[in-house]
Amino acid sequence: MQHFRRFVALGDSFTEGVGDPDPARPNGLRGWADRVAEVLAAQSPDFGYANLAIRGRKLDGILAEQLEPAIALAPDLVTIYAGANDILRPRVDLDVLVERYDAALGKLAATGARLLVWTAFDPGGSAIYRPVRGRFALYNELVREAAERHDATVVDFWRLRDYRDWRLWDLDRMHMSPAGHQRMATEVLDLLGVAHDLRPLPLREIVPLSRAEQRAANTVWVRESAGPWVRRRLTGRSSGDGLEPRYPALARPHLG
Repeated sequence: MQHFRRFVALGDSFTEGVGDPDPARPNGLRGWADRVAEVLAAQSPDFGYANLAIRGRKLDGILAEQLEPAIALAPDLVTIYAGANDILRPRVDLDVLVERYDAALGKLAATGARLLVWTAFDPGGSAIYRPVRGRFALYNELVREAAERHDATVVDFWRLRDYRDWRLWDLDRMHMSPAGHQRMATEVLDLLGVAHDLRPLPLREIVPLSRAEQRAANTVWVRESAGPWVRRRLTGRSSGDGLEPRYPALARPHLG
């Protein structure tokens, strides 16, 4: 059975844990990476975990702020999910973007750590994100090629079809729900070959809505989630402004 002693996670809101609230933890979040770390910690008494991810970060911000600190922690397991915030911008050169990502993956792989990367999810089931589905598909193919060059394990989010179920997503329709984070933790542990007893979390009940209720729900979503996101893009601000990494140094994770 695979054992790891130093797990370092890099990325944006996906890895920080947004959508999986826990007031007792840094930044009030848990997330799939914490859930993975808890399993690994139970199997290794000298285990340490660092999570450098900060919501809203684009690829260049992740690489500038997190890459060298991650390498300095000498991980034997390192995960990185980056680029999603770039893909959603009005303009992006995916070839240039993944060239920079590829170089960073090379530096992480050179540490000798087990390296995990992600493809982006398939937005084909979402009327909101479907217009950029082609971008997601091209990004994914470029990431798969980069992962192959560096012998990285790919968590193929695109092919995890159960994420078509909106109950695995937060009500903001942008981040995973607690059940979605638990599902992702299970996927990561299975790919790593780590034994665990994680089980799916209960899914919230789906209440059928009338057309009027759907319109009202969409109005609330635009006001509370989509609108603020667009305003931040227009003003150059980020939801992660002023935030520090949740776990900047290796430490045993909170269990439970």
